[in-house]
Amino acid sequence: MAWNEPGGQKDKDPWGGNEGPPDLDEAFRRFKEKFGGKKSGGSGGNNSGQGSGGQLPTISGGMIIGILAVFIAIWFAMGVYQIDQQERGIVLRFGKYYTTVEPGLRWNPAIIDSVSKINTTKVRSIRIQGLMLTEDDNIVEVSLSAQYVVMDPKAFLLEVRAPEKSLVQATESALRHVVGSSSLHQILTEGRIAIAAEVHERLQSYLDLYRTGIHLSVVNIEDAQPPQDVQAAFDDVIRAKEDEARVVNQAQTYKNGVVPEARGQAQRQIEEANAYKGQVVAAASGEASRFGQLLAEYQRAPKVTRERLYIDMMQQVLSNSSKVMVDVDGGNLLYLPLDQLMKGGSDTKVRNTDQTDNFSIMPSSVGNNNLRSSNTGRTSVREGR
Repeated sequence: MAWNEPGGQKDKDPWGGNEGPPDLDEAFRRFKEKFGGKKSGGSGGNNSGQGSGGQLPTISGGMIIGILAVFIAIWFAMGVYQIDQQERGIVLRFGKYYTTVEPGLRWNPAIIDSVSKINTTKVRSIRIQGLMLTEDDNIVEVSLSAQYVVMDPKAFLLEVRAPEKSLVQATESALRHVVGSSSLHQILTEGRIAIAAEVHERLQSYLDLYRTGIHLSVVNIEDAQPPQDVQAAFDDVIRAKEDEARVVNQAQTYKNGVVPEARGQAQRQIEEANAYKGQVVAAASGEASRFGQLLAEYQRAPKVTRERLYIDMMQQVLSNSSKVMVDVDGGNLLYLPLDQLMKGGSDTKVRNTDQTDNFSIMPSSVGNNNLRSSNTGRTSVREGR
């Protein structure tokens, strides 16, 4: 027989009572009285299940308001935050971008808004290294470092899921592209600066295209060397290149010293030739002018002018000669040792034994000798050797 059939086993009630299933309305009423501030009555069959009949605890309206005030104060305090001078705050309201806040003490409703602080002045750096293929089919190991700052905090936080990882991948892509279009000699020697500049420009264009909000400050090629297996051979090549550059520099230095000196000497010779030209032209012009004046004097007095010309010529010839032969009337020659007379430093008298006439030479200086004769006849002078 089932327990709920009429006349069944009432002592096997699953609720432990003898009156059947509990009344749900009664249970709700009791719950309402417990939390609604009502007191349980002392009579009636409905209050028989309250046990000893004690008073239930009650919560007043003031207590509820106080609890709410505490929760509101805690919630308000949770929304207060501070943005440092080097930071910017990105505010998301219900997960959607709301605004960017500047440095200072700020407040946003907690739970509703979330704030992410991004440092926009900190210089961050990355470094990559790897084996790469050059334009001339050589393998080179390149090490690159880059420094950057966050220029656009909104784009850095929201536009790219992992901006720093994207930066590493973009850097490696730009470096491989530039190295792949350069020769090994350029990478190992003087082309590093140009390669770093090209990588900087290309990488920044990638970051702007991805809208990462990152601005590159410096890109450096720290090291570039061939693989270890061929390092010795490449060292020999580099030393040969250095010797070539050293010899070229020495030749250039020698050229820079010789060429200006030769140009100076050439210019000096040109100036000397111009000066000589001017001197000769001036002397010729002076002689021509003197000859013209002398011609005018000769036309006025031919005899006097002729004798004066003869005397001047003899003076010029005798001043440059150390031996003189004098032809006098009668066919005799008189030898005048002017070199010995000059060395003696005193006046010398020379007498001809066949003639009664006397000739004397009185050198007043090395370049000026006067020949005096007491003979009234014709005298011829010839230079002796």
